Amino acid sequence: MSAIFEEAKELMKVWGGFRASRVLLTANNYRIFDHLTKPQTAKSISEKLNTELRATEIILDALTGIGLLKKNKDKYSNTAITSKFLVSGEPFYQGDILRHADTLWQNWSGLDDVMETGKPYRKAHNHEAFILGMHNIASLKVKNVIKEIGLKGVKTALDLGGGPGTYSIEMAKRGADVTLFDRPETVEIARRVTSKAGIKNIDFLQGDFIHDDIGKGYDLIFASQILHSLSEKENIYVIKKCKDALNKGGRMVIQEFHILKDRTHPVHSALFSVNMLINTEGGRCYSPDEMKNWLLKTGFKKVEEKLMDDSVLVQAVAL
Repeated sequence: MSAIFEEAKELMKVWGGFRASRVLLTANNYRIFDHLTKPQTAKSISEKLNTELRATEIILDALTGIGLLKKNKDKYSNTAITSKFLVSGEPFYQGDILRHADTLWQNWSGLDDVMETGKPYRKAHNHEAFILGMHNIASLKVKNVIKEIGLKGVKTALDLGGGPGTYSIEMAKRGADVTLFDRPETVEIARRVTSKAGIKNIDFLQGDFIHDDIGKGYDLIFASQILHSLSEKENIYVIKKCKDALNKGGRMVIQEFHILKDRTHPVHSALFSVNMLINTEGGRCYSPDEMKNWLLKTGFKKVEEKLMDDSVLVQAVAL
């Protein structure tokens, strides 16, 4: 292989990355992995899914090529990773976040327009896939996050913008009386998720946390992955609102994607800022220094940060 071709391959990986993504998203849309818990032929799968045989076989071969299926003669089956994460009903199922990614695919296709206007391009939306997708992701790390936060002395907790209630469930399991605050359409989904988990000590508040009352008397306010959807001005306002809602000595804990001060790395976070450019009026990923400055500016003390997987926890005390 020539040196120049080897060098160009790095660029090819970037511009060609969409192909594997699209194959995976389509396979998930058709729930192909649900049908491959046991070896099946392409003909069998096409009949079960009511899809065209040639198209089905080519997609199954591509999934095998990228390492998501195994092929033995003319039969296909799931690999360990697809069995664990892409079969409906498994504890760490990730299919909902893939359905959300399919929505993002459509919106990201408007990035050229966003470059000209600076305005969001939200042509597609699937709220249930988004909220359940958050549950998919949070389920991978919820126990470690809540353990790291620590609930000693926490009797009352607010899960602000709590989405599907994954973190509310874990805090409630550890003895806290939890209030989950989110929009009505999200609370409806959270009620289903928490009910399925058999949790009783969770209350629900419905509204917009910028404009509506979030309650008061909390020992802990947990704000997980909500600040990146807001502008800096809005974030300062929300943090001040949280300080006023905390008991003296209460804590606010923020969980966000980790991004360095220059906002270029990790790459995942830099690309997630593009996602916020496409889907929000003023959001992006914020560095720990930015969040710590907001907490100090609004009167919080004892500000600390902790890296966890792809996230950063920033916490402070209301004195």
